[in-house]
Amino acid sequence: MGSLARTGMGVALACGVLVTAVSIGQNSDSDDSKAQVNKTSVSAPPKGPYVALGDSYTSGPKIPPQTGDPAGCDRSGRNYPSVVAKELGVKAADFRDVSCSGATITDLTTPQSTDHGTNPAQLSALSTSTRVVTLGIGGNDIGFSSMMTKCVATGSLFKLADRLTDVTDNAPCKEKYTSGETDEVARKIRATGDRLARALTEIDRRAPQARVYVVGYPAILPAEGTECGRELPLAPGDVTFMRQKQQELNTMLGERAQAAGATYVDTYAPSTGHDACSPAASRWIEPLRPSSPAAVVHPNERGERGMATAVLSAMKN
Repeated sequence: MGSLARTGMGVALACGVLVTAVSIGQNSDSDDSKAQVNKTSVSAPPKGPYVALGDSYTSGPKIPPQTGDPAGCDRSGRNYPSVVAKELGVKAADFRDVSCSGATITDLTTPQSTDHGTNPAQLSALSTSTRVVTLGIGGNDIGFSSMMTKCVATGSLFKLADRLTDVTDNAPCKEKYTSGETDEVARKIRATGDRLARALTEIDRRAPQARVYVVGYPAILPAEGTECGRELPLAPGDVTFMRQKQQELNTMLGERAQAAGATYVDTYAPSTGHDACSPAASRWIEPLRPSSPAAVVHPNERGERGMATAVLSAMKN
């Protein structure tokens, strides 16, 4: 997500410790209707051409092997689009993964500069021959990584200063993003929804025969509780706040997908219990100190496989 894009963001804490955070159809009988081909009711998905669009949760930074051009997009040969393409039997010539770390919805229609090369506008990979499109995007548009960075820093300071008065409703980071009736994050989610609606319309225009799947974000934080320990040292109330904001983002993605006649892929439910605070052997998302190859607060290979399973399941329904 939000430059959920790349690892390497750091926050200097008062104790002098550097905390690194996230760098985190409808059917119709009409021949001229997009819903005719963007159909949730047809069982067997096409075997391509398949185009994968999205940000770092799609590209899979630091998961080997890193492949593709430009190198700055941090694409893994084992990210969920690669797994989906393999399972569908899509020929190499019919599979294009143009996802890129740090991508926002704007980068779907304009070139994106990275530390190592420029990624062309992602929608330029689409054509009238495209039959399958997956899209995982939106986290960077709401600044989710910046939120996580700030909330981790605030939570670390809170825990250092208030070890004995740690109460479940204390949410110092939430206070920075909400004031009275104003919720800055909710406002950004609404604005992102408007941009996504326009992007889905453009995908429809460029690839009118494609089935489009909007892929949500897997669970980063535990589904219950207010503690994540050293994995993500957030203040108790901010665990709840960040979890709620991720769920609001996913809800928006689902609503916009449905409105556009696309299929929403829920990766949150199947990832419950596999968040960044879960045991290393079962987690899909790596915490501040990854135990498996992956960017900080990003899916590891297990997570990408889990997301692929959710996409494939949606394609079969």
